[in-house]
Amino acid sequence: MFERGFKAWCERFSIDKRAELGVAPHGPLDAYKLAENLNIRVWTPNEVPGLSKESLETLLFNDGKTISCWSAVTLVAGKRTVVILNSSHSCGRQASDLTHELAHRILEHKTHEMNVTAEGVMLLSSYGKEQEDEADWLSSCLLLPREALLSIKRKKLSAEDSAKEYGVSQSMLKYRMAMSGVNRQLS
Repeated sequence: MFERGFKAWCERFSIDKRAELGVAPHGPLDAYKLAENLNIRVWTPNEVPGLSKESLETLLFNDGKTISCWSAVTLVAGKRTVVILNSSHSCGRQASDLTHELAHRILEHKTHEMNVTAEGVMLLSSYGKEQEDEADWLSSCLLLPREALLSIKRKKLSAEDSAKEYGVSQSMLKYRMAMSGVNRQLS
């Protein structure tokens, strides 16, 4: 699925970035501080200049209910990069979405294509499956490297307390525990 050594590289990168940011190898990583370190701005739709009230409502609400049809988008103009997060999502989900978008930039992924219609409407495209899988893996390592998972297990923290401490969703924690092999290793 991944190139040989990719998963190990992700773990090392996560620990190296933590060191650069003054965070212990097992400590929680603030995704917003990582974005700042990478010189990437983070906005919510409320912060997008010139966005109309109608557009904001379309992005965040549907029939008065919060929607989750989009998570985040990254826009790059020259050397400037901004990630726009769906602020209607939970903080844990936003951290995951942000690190996923940052992972694409770290890995220097390129989207398949971008088109502009005759009317001047920009159509954003997505990344290929391989690139999405790589960004998923790196982003999960950034939030919860093996060192953090082992620390959680050693301290016998509950899933709820662990997710809260690391600013992630419980589903992200469960995924990393299973996919990293820590559950098997310590069972």
